[in-house]
Formats: sequence, structure tokens, C-alpha cells
Amino acid sequence: MRRRTMFAAALAATAALTLTACGSDGDKPAAEVSGTTSKPIVTLDSPMEKPDLVLTDSDGKKYDLLEKTKGHPTLIYFGYTHCPDVCPLTMANIAVAVKQLPKAEQDDLRVLFVTSDPERDTAPVLKKWLGGINKEFTGLTGDFNTIQAGARSVNIGIEKPVKKKNGDVVSTHGAQVLLTSAKDDRVHWIGMQDATSDNYTSALPKIIKGQNP
Repeated sequence: MRRRTMFAAALAATAALTLTACGSDGDKPAAEVSGTTSKPIVTLDSPMEKPDLVLTDSDGKKYDLLEKTKGHPTLIYFGYTHCPDVCPLTMANIAVAVKQLPKAEQDDLRVLFVTSDPERDTAPVLKKWLGGINKEFTGLTGDFNTIQAGARSVNIGIEKPVKKKNGDVVSTHGAQVLLTSAKDDRVHWIGMQDATSDNYTSALPKIIKGQNP
């Protein structure tokens, strides 16, 4: 509860949290978003601890998030592979920015895609999907309740996917990207949904050095 309060206070003056409902409804927009922000990447007044999650990575191996990302700048996004718009766009924007970094910084960076739809997003599915974006990105899957609790610990809301009468599946999840500093392994910045590849390209070199973008 304390983390949530600190996060809400840090963002109150600059942004409203985004909750995105992703589904598949033919030609209709698949995402309904509430809230706007004047800054695409927000610096938190009080950094948060990373979510303490032990899941299965896209290679089918156990992945302890805190252990595997310790000492590395890390980006964490909660979403799902069947999302028709918001999730692939967000990950593609990050991928474009990562490619602009020097090789050593690319190797040091950790980019994690934590599924909000683990029933469909198995390790092989995540590996194939992320392979089309950036093969170095890591997908994480596991028990939904565990993932939801981890997301909530950093004030990212996700809801269990719901299947509609027409067969479409809707997954509601926060659209923010958590960005952490390698200096203290805490979340210092939040990438909002409207952050572009240019925004990440500009911000990542500073974030990797532990500096505010």
C-alpha cells in the first residue's frame, strides 16, 4: 500500500495512470485509454522496488527477476502477445531505441515483457513473438495471480483476460513501462503509453547511466 501511495503521489501532478483494454473487434479500435500526460517519460519523486517475481522465461527456464536484473538497467512491461496494437507498438518503440545504443549498453540492458495472459502466452509463444521484435528481449510467464500481485506491487493494474460471447478475448492492463536504474536497482522512471521511439531513444542513454532523462 505504501508503494502505491508513493507512486500515485509522484504522478499526480504530471500524469493520470493509463488502463488499456486490448481485444479484437474487427476494424474497431482495440484500445480504450483514459488519462493523459504532458511528459512521455516521468521521473518519480520516490523510486520503487522492482516487482519480486519468480517466473518462467521464454526459454522455459526459471527466471528470478530481482536476481537476473540486479546491477543492470531494466525495462519492464506488462502486456500480452495477442494484443493487436498497444503492446506490439510499445515493444517496437523500445526495440528501435535499443538498436541505437552501443553494443556494450545493449548487452547490459534487460528488457522484460511480462504476460498478462499466461494461459495463452506460454514460453514458446513469447519466444516466437518477441523474436519478431528483438531476440534479446525476455518474455516471462507463469501463474496469473502471481503476475497480478507483482504488477500491483508497482501500481500496474492488470485483470484476468475475459472471453466475450463472440469469442474475442479482452485483456485489461496498465500501459506503463517501468524503467530502473542499475545504481540502486529501483524504478526511477515510468514510460507512459504515448512515449514514442524517439522518446526512448533520447532517454535510454541517460537512464542506463542512472541519470534523469
